[in-house]
Amino acid sequence: MAAFWRRWSAGLLSLRPLPSRRPLHDLTPPRDVLLFKHEPRPFFAVLGLFCVGQGVFWASLAVTALSRPPVPEQPQNGETSAHGRFNLRSALWRYGLAVGCGAIGTLVLGAGVLFSLRSVRSVMLRAGGQQVTFTTHAPFGLGAHFTIPLNQVSCMAHRGEVPAMLPLKVKGRRFYFLLDKNGHFPNTQLFDNTVGAYRSL
Repeated sequence: MAAFWRRWSAGLLSLRPLPSRRPLHDLTPPRDVLLFKHEPRPFFAVLGLFCVGQGVFWASLAVTALSRPPVPEQPQNGETSAHGRFNLRSALWRYGLAVGCGAIGTLVLGAGVLFSLRSVRSVMLRAGGQQVTFTTHAPFGLGAHFTIPLNQVSCMAHRGEVPAMLPLKVKGRRFYFLLDKNGHFPNTQLFDNTVGAYRSL
């Protein structure tokens, strides 16, 4: 019996602890890994054309409002003050209309450009896992990319918590970058533990 207990205790001492499993976000990929891809190019080309058309339309209205009106007939002496007030109201109305048309055109054009620059086409985790490259659609879907450190990206919501757009905050840049959930996530686990993680920036 004593021999049995000695063999059992020796067996316990000879057991080696299992290696701890490293968390996924500590893994450094040896090569670039695609984390997100979305390619609705026709939409952003049409959006660019629409914004340019709206800008030209509202600018033409503003120019038309500012154009010099036809010279009225010379009024009689008794009607001079009334015509003066009318001309003042007409000038104020024309300038107000021109400013309003210019503001609307600028807002439409600016909103379209900003949405194109903040809509993400692809997200690439660089080899080593320390940097990430964003490619946005840009106006007309031409594409624009930039590379930043991974610790400067914060996901403001989990993929399962938002219905359409996943907002990402990038340090030093205004407004959120938007990932359309209709896009493809080739590696959801790696995305959630890298770019999709929340960080206090």
